[in-house]
Amino acid sequence: MTTSVARPVIALLAALASAALVGCSGAADTATAGPEHGGAVHPTHSLPPVEVETGVVHVHGLGVDPADGVLYAATHSGLFRVPEQGRAERVANRAQDTMGFSVVGPGRFIGSGHPDVREDDVRPPLLGLVESDDAGRTWRRVSLHGEADFHALAAAHDLVYGYDATSGTFMVSSDREQWDARSRLPVRDFAVDPADPDGVVATTEQGPVASTDGGRTWSALRGAPALVVLAWTAQAGLYGVAVDGGVHRSGDAGRSWTRTGSVGGPPEAVTVDARDGVTSVYVAVAERGILVSDDGGQRFRVRYAE
Repeated sequence: MTTSVARPVIALLAALASAALVGCSGAADTATAGPEHGGAVHPTHSLPPVEVETGVVHVHGLGVDPADGVLYAATHSGLFRVPEQGRAERVANRAQDTMGFSVVGPGRFIGSGHPDVREDDVRPPLLGLVESDDAGRTWRRVSLHGEADFHALAAAHDLVYGYDATSGTFMVSSDREQWDARSRLPVRDFAVDPADPDGVVATTEQGPVASTDGGRTWSALRGAPALVVLAWTAQAGLYGVAVDGGVHRSGDAGRSWTRTGSVGGPPEAVTVDARDGVTSVYVAVAERGILVSDDGGQRFRVRYAE
């Protein structure tokens, strides 16, 4: 059943979407892959050293590879392997600005953003959806090359969900090639219900919103904290980190929240790895590094900092 958005929320989100889309062309109901579909966005060849060694700062996304349990951080200046000990390693010496990022299987990642400026094929500057099956060492173009810049991506229920910041559109694909443009609203992050393909929670500047029809319509989650980033797993539930660093958990799809702890600063990204009876919550925090909690978000320690 389609759930309508409350009128104040409709008006608010419509106004915000209009402001965000000034200068952008309208999106059709269905977006299709561009002519570059299927090409190798990053062939395997040697690259000169990265001129600016920024390291793991300005983190866009976090994920744990189930193949080996390694933590990955997608940043403004490349994808990094973050070991338990020692310095983080920039994968393949590539400085691709990976905005949207999600681990979808052992060694399998999806991403979006902007190419490494040292690559031969840096134009157009929007990657669309790209995919790696070797833990980020190489990437291939899948769809919307030159058209979309997904700032958030998620794979669940044999679907890929994405928020395209270029058009301000929430989109869903069943084959990663053809996309259903479902709604427009300015989203910071979103997470998909592991038990329901139509259940989505997203964060906006006005507070969290929820959809029960796969992102076609949205309603405000009244009383929810001012969350910025989200992560949702079947084992651990829905986690969100607020602008003040407060870590919150919901067991009822965002209708109610319990504060579990704090990371002490504004978050950049979050991921949750729940297995073997342990729930590890990783949060990238501005100017603090990557923090981790191994007790479900109660006590945090610095996992990595430059």
